[in-house]
Amino acid sequence: MLRLASLVVTVLMSLLPATAGAAELGPWSFRAAGGGYAWMPAVVPGCVHTDLLRAKKIADPFYGTNEKDQQWIEHTDWEYRSSFAADAALLAHERVDLVWKGLDTFAEVFVNGHSVLRADNMFRSWRVDVRRQLVEGANQVLVRFRSPIAAVKPAYDALGYRLPAINDQAPEMVSMFARKAPYHYGWDWGPRFVTSGIWRPVTLEAWDGARLDDVQVFQRELTDARARLAVTALVQATRAGQATLTVTPSDGAAPVTALAALVPGENRLSAEVLIDKPERWWPNGLGAQKLYTLGVALTVDGAARGARAARVGLRTLEVVSARDKDGKSFTVKVNGAPVFMKGANYIPSDSFVDRVTPARTRALLQSAADAHMNMLRVWGGGIYEDDGFYDLADELGLLVWQDFMFACSMYPGDDAFLENVRREAVENVRRLRNHASLALWAGNNEIEAAWQQWGWQWKFHLGKAAQATIERDYKRLFQGILPRVVAEEDPGRFYTRSSPSANEDGVPPNKLGWGDNHYWGVWHAEAPYTDYATHVSRFMSEYGFQSFPTLDSVARYAPPSSFSIDSPIMLSHQRHPRGNQLVRTYMERDFRAPKDFASFLYLSQVLQATVIQYGAEAHRRRWPYNAGSLYWQLDDCWPVASWSGIDYYGRWKALHYAARRFFAPVLVSPVEDGGNVRVFVVSDRRADTRARMTIRLVDFDGRELSRHEQDVVAKANASAPLWSAWKKDILRGADPARVVLVAELREGATLLSRNLLSFMKARDLALPPPELQVAVEARGTGASVRVTAKRFARAVYLSTPDGEGTFSDNFFDLLPGESITVEWRGPVGGPAVDAARFASAVRTKTVRDTY
Repeated sequence: MLRLASLVVTVLMSLLPATAGAAELGPWSFRAAGGGYAWMPAVVPGCVHTDLLRAKKIADPFYGTNEKDQQWIEHTDWEYRSSFAADAALLAHERVDLVWKGLDTFAEVFVNGHSVLRADNMFRSWRVDVRRQLVEGANQVLVRFRSPIAAVKPAYDALGYRLPAINDQAPEMVSMFARKAPYHYGWDWGPRFVTSGIWRPVTLEAWDGARLDDVQVFQRELTDARARLAVTALVQATRAGQATLTVTPSDGAAPVTALAALVPGENRLSAEVLIDKPERWWPNGLGAQKLYTLGVALTVDGAARGARAARVGLRTLEVVSARDKDGKSFTVKVNGAPVFMKGANYIPSDSFVDRVTPARTRALLQSAADAHMNMLRVWGGGIYEDDGFYDLADELGLLVWQDFMFACSMYPGDDAFLENVRREAVENVRRLRNHASLALWAGNNEIEAAWQQWGWQWKFHLGKAAQATIERDYKRLFQGILPRVVAEEDPGRFYTRSSPSANEDGVPPNKLGWGDNHYWGVWHAEAPYTDYATHVSRFMSEYGFQSFPTLDSVARYAPPSSFSIDSPIMLSHQRHPRGNQLVRTYMERDFRAPKDFASFLYLSQVLQATVIQYGAEAHRRRWPYNAGSLYWQLDDCWPVASWSGIDYYGRWKALHYAARRFFAPVLVSPVEDGGNVRVFVVSDRRADTRARMTIRLVDFDGRELSRHEQDVVAKANASAPLWSAWKKDILRGADPARVVLVAELREGATLLSRNLLSFMKARDLALPPPELQVAVEARGTGASVRVTAKRFARAVYLSTPDGEGTFSDNFFDLLPGESITVEWRGPVGGPAVDAARFASAVRTKTVRDTY
């Protein structure tokens, strides 16, 4: 068990330089290196692919099969240049730093022709004093990027054996030698676009004597009466001086000051802050996300030398990882209470991260919160997300499981590589450690399981000596360097060496009952999805099932002539080698063959939602033995057939609408096992809930064949079966192909949860034509849409001809005679809705319509 009482803070990167002079880098341009190429306008932050697209030198990388024609870019060296004017006031400062928040990846920086920096890690920032290279007036900056492939090819050639990197979509797998986003090299849901460029902002910072480099806040004590916080500032100084650190809380408390004598180099200054009667920060659904603001200012010898603002969330968090009678737990406790983690895995939301806007990130994280999620796993094959991502997670109550950026590969272990990783880890732990949302660190994604269980040793023809070296290097990195960095820079935060892992030598990863688990028997091994009920471990951190985007989204990357899942374009946008076959296999088990392409796309989403709902509810029913359910995956990095619940264009799939139901704070979950039907009630609430449970057997024409009602108490933070019966006693001779069991839970007049249970697969149900009726009431640029079913309607999908706008609910079941009203929100700035015209334009589709 590891207790975490450290404060959770968002440090806003708002360093206020005390400078009289200032300069801004001017417009950027770029070209292929080597001379003889024209300079073209560039955008910074950005990357070469998006710059080439803007310059119309390449076609849309995501359309059709254009990706295949753009692989030359990764083999090319590129140059970026800019300029700025330096005045006498700027040059009068002791230090003038060029600060690069992100260089992707192998870059040499020149200022006025002088080489000032060599960078080799996408995940690090770089600061270099260029005061001596500057001149008054115009100054030139040039950044030369080596091809990420060519830069590491010598290390690959010299190694003498092949390091596994199974998602690297190239004959020579070199990705593991570069500290660069692994997914850029391809994945089984992503394309191969190996980028180069200045991917995060660059600034020029002038300062004298000292600067405020970092702020960390530790929560020393938290009670209902007070919070005691230790604020530590990291100060870089060029000379001795008398420093004053002032911390000003936002709750009206008096400022606190601390004095210290600075010495040249790195200094740490600390002050203690007390907050009376603190309000606690809670994960989404359990309470408010109260955030306090601390203003932190530094003066040296009376002169201002920097300031930062820190948003503070007060809570305790611990990951209980302890042996017990069932194996080894993996339970997150917040403010002393165990909390079931509901959520998904998060990948970068674009292959080109410069295109990810704050609005897009907010839409994705808000969608997660709207679906009652309280955790996202930032997966190790992507990037450490930017500060805005974690700020939003703090605001929305989304805990973050944070992987270090290593996934599905073995890595070199030379001293230079390991030192590069150590510095990367220190920087990113420092940057993220203060966030209320940060729950834990994980060393990597699936590498421990891969090395022990995936047969890499023989697949990559590794001899005994090579195996011993690879295993030694693995342990140095994930059982040595990374846990040490976490212990030193973020003491008290839980670290797990891999996901999945029991964090014990001798206990294989994915052993049921031991730590977190990635279960892919459903999907890869074609196991029936009902196996989710028996394959439950202590925390299900990965499981998933594919679906396709809807036709509206497919039409944005494929012409109608390619509307077949086996067309070259659709296959290019299906990266799993068996993806189409697996979707078909599972679809044939549960559904009748769809009649056309659009029906196949729609039905794939209904299938995905059905499968993941079954798994998530099985996980929730096993609480507290199982303490988490994070499905793969929330989002996409490009338009593709994938495991996502939200497609690349931001459209919710059936899965995400279903997640809002199966992750509801109070869930009613009926399940049949061996002819016995049990109805569970699962509650995440912190207090008991008194409710009325109704269980009905209804036929597809609307006749109620039986009804059971009872008052129940949904115990706080618990799961329990509250009703059971034999299937034969429920049916009493009714045709199982023509009925559905309806379980509902109401708190007064409020419907907390409803769930349907069919006794046969959808393909065997005698689904009638539902005869849906649609009525529309215009509401400015939106509308209220009322849908009524004459007969049972399975998975009602609403859409508009142009695919624009969003429906507040979708892919819902309707009982005979039942109506539901959903809101449609049109595009921002769109025209007012004509109700009659919109009503005629709304399209509906149900499972019955795919026959």
